[in-house]
Amino acid sequence: MFIDSHCHLDRVDLEPFGNDINQFLDASKADQLDHMLCVAINWEDYPAMRDLVTSHSNISHSVGVHPNEVEGHDPSVIELVEAAIRDGAVAIGETGLDYCRIDDKANIDCQQNRFRNHIKAAKQTNKPVIVHTRDAKEDTLRIIKEEGTAETGGVLHCFTEDWEMAKKALDHNFYISISGIVTFKNAQQVHEVAKKIPSDRLLIETDSPYLAPVPMRGKQNYPNYVKYVAERVAELRGVNVNEVADVTANNYHKLFNRD
Repeated sequence: MFIDSHCHLDRVDLEPFGNDINQFLDASKADQLDHMLCVAINWEDYPAMRDLVTSHSNISHSVGVHPNEVEGHDPSVIELVEAAIRDGAVAIGETGLDYCRIDDKANIDCQQNRFRNHIKAAKQTNKPVIVHTRDAKEDTLRIIKEEGTAETGGVLHCFTEDWEMAKKALDHNFYISISGIVTFKNAQQVHEVAKKIPSDRLLIETDSPYLAPVPMRGKQNYPNYVKYVAERVAELRGVNVNEVADVTANNYHKLFNRD
């Protein structure tokens, strides 16, 4: 059975399932999808996302604001802590840094302050932090170190950086999550990292509805497509896909299920 450690189910088009989340969940069982983590992107959409998923035992959720969200409310540490405790969130995020296509110092400063606040909330709630990082390798690692994030640990999701960054993140009690990008032929850097991640720090995800894996590339992504990620990771590591399913499920429960 597979676990999708990072998806955005509230943004997935459920029309093929009669716009019924229960129909989707029933169909996903056929693909051996056992559990998924629905990850928050902004403050405004969070309540609807929470209400969509919290009645389903096979869906967990996080609370947080993505670094690229610039128009909506930027929650304080107290707001993040209160929401996480009140709603039973299993993680804080996604947060992090994304410098792609930006050179505005004010925007960068805002992202860094938000990232630090999310880490503080994670430490106060003893929950892992879900980190998005893009074109911000040095600053991401620096803030993780400065804020003592190893205390709670977390995950670098949809990892696309090099093994050097992965190793440093591992030293700070982080897991590395591999997405459908690993199925792309030209993703050599991701292939190399997927081979080297220690078995006890490996996670898999879809990041659905984005980044559909081969053979679904170009279509909308669904959490049950995590099986294709597992198959490719297993191929790269020279193991059976069932081993990847078991290892990543165990790692998921170790990181996110702390109660």
